[in-house]
Amino acid sequence: MESKKQKILLCEDDNNLGAVLKNYLELNDFDVILERDGRLGLAAFQRERFDLCLLDVMMPNMDGFALAEAIRDVDPDVPLFFLSAKTMKEDLIQGYKLGADDYITKPFDSEVLLLKIKAILKRNEEQQRETEQREFDLASYHFNPRLRELAVGDRKQTLSPKENDLLKLLSEHLNDILPREKALKKIWGSDTYFNGRSMDVYIAKLRKYLKEDSRIEIVNIHGEGFRLIVKE
Repeated sequence: MESKKQKILLCEDDNNLGAVLKNYLELNDFDVILERDGRLGLAAFQRERFDLCLLDVMMPNMDGFALAEAIRDVDPDVPLFFLSAKTMKEDLIQGYKLGADDYITKPFDSEVLLLKIKAILKRNEEQQRETEQREFDLASYHFNPRLRELAVGDRKQTLSPKENDLLKLLSEHLNDILPREKALKKIWGSDTYFNGRSMDVYIAKLRKYLKEDSRIEIVNIHGEGFRLIVKE
């Protein structure tokens, strides 16, 4: 069975560079969507799922920095590379502050770019595999996110996808604050008021599932987020 190609969003307003880079990446077994400006790039990102984004900094309608901010509102974790002729320190700092995985100045070697892309995607795949295989012991509960299963004693509860994702995030932040905004963007896609109300409902459901053991609780930290606390 042929494996699915990893998808890259390439936003580049230079027609020649965009076409050459798209062709080169496709020859190296990537699925590439090329957009010529930031606004079209954002529309593509909202429409489809991408494994990595290559963003030119200087683009019409919406520059690469503004596009990166908008992309981070949709997906806080997708790898971002900036492509830019701008080499000023302030631009590099701004790029990395926006969560860039790399800031590549033009002209650049396409082979080096390819190696960097592969390295980032391989790292992310390994981290995702480790996270998916991880299980959690929460007081007398055992939580298996891969099976969406929460067990206490002989009783097992199959969680809905959103319940599972939320408890997994809380467990990964055990005894620490899970920022409300992070949970909303990662699970619901945006931190709107209505999504916030929906998350509150799911928090209430998780509290109900975890009520068998008084050593475990989900605490609301006003204005910040939630803490999953497990007492010794």
